[in-house]
Amino acid sequence: MSPLLMADITVFLLSLLVGFEVISKVPATLHTPLMSGANAIHGVVIVGVMLLAATATTVTGYVLVLIGAAFAAMNVTGGYVVTERMLAMFRPRREEKRREEKP
Repeated sequence: MSPLLMADITVFLLSLLVGFEVISKVPATLHTPLMSGANAIHGVVIVGVMLLAATATTVTGYVLVLIGAAFAAMNVTGGYVVTERMLAMFRPRREEKRREEKP
């Protein structure tokens, strides 16, 4: 096993542990805002995919870039959808608004 691969695996495992510890310490009421923010931040992945697309030269590289772009787009879109649903919980409903308007 090459030292570079060993370093990559170490960073991956450490990021898994840190992510698990951070998420497990967050109260359940804050999971939705944390998830929506994290998904929106994953727009950085789209930038990474664009950088990789500039260097891809093989069919395998193009396929991996396509898969990465699809997952990044789904993640960013999901973040916006979750944020919209979360913000909708704080808007007054139409029925409540009508009751307030009627004397």
